[in-house]
Order: sequence, then C-alpha cells, then structure tokens
Amino acid sequence: MLRGIRGAISVEHNTREDILVRTEELLREMLQRNDLDLTRIASVFFTLTADLNAEFPAVAARLMGWTTIPLMCVKEIDVPGALPRCIRVLIHYNAEDNQALTPVYLGQALQLRKDLLPDVGVLG
Repeated sequence: MLRGIRGAISVEHNTREDILVRTEELLREMLQRNDLDLTRIASVFFTLTADLNAEFPAVAARLMGWTTIPLMCVKEIDVPGALPRCIRVLIHYNAEDNQALTPVYLGQALQLRKDLLPDVGVLG
C-alpha cells in the first residue's frame, strides 16, 4: 500500500551547510521513528520556502546513499506570515497494511502541526 509520510524542519541560515545538515537530520529522524526500509521508498518530494536557495535538499538524501530513489525539489508557495526558512518533505512509502507511520516536525516547524505536540496538561 503506497502511503505518504510528512515532515518538516526549520533552517537557521540560508547556507548550503545548514540546508544539508538539517535535511539529513529530518530524514534520519523520519527513518528511525517509522522504521523505514529504504528499498520501500517510492519517491520523495522536498519543498523549500522562498528564502532558502543555497542548496537542493535532495543533495542531502543523495549524500546519505539514497541513489536509486526519485527525488524532487520545488519551491513552497510564498504565503504571507508563513514560517520562514522551512524545508518540508513528503516520502511516498510502500508500507505494510498495518504499519503505523508518524509525521516528523522538528525545530520551529513544530508549530506547523501543534496537534502532534505531546499534551503536557495545564499546571494549576
């Protein structure tokens, strides 16, 4: 069953190094949390906000050994007030029917999916 796994991470600076380091961090976390098998990844889409253009995030995946997986990088829609310096990813994965897949949001990108934050309750 082909399924999608979403993720996002914030980048501090528009530099090649920051984009590669943060993309690798996000991909490794997605692999670990979801126990993904690289041979089952069908394709990966990356988006970057307009303020990130120093490198393609797909380069980080290639450097990690993702050499046979189709990768695509595109620019995110430039919505006023949206989170700046953000890399988003959508992994298309051939999952088992009952395999739980968890989205991963790191850094400032956590604010994109507040519903995924742990409920710490209210102190009284």
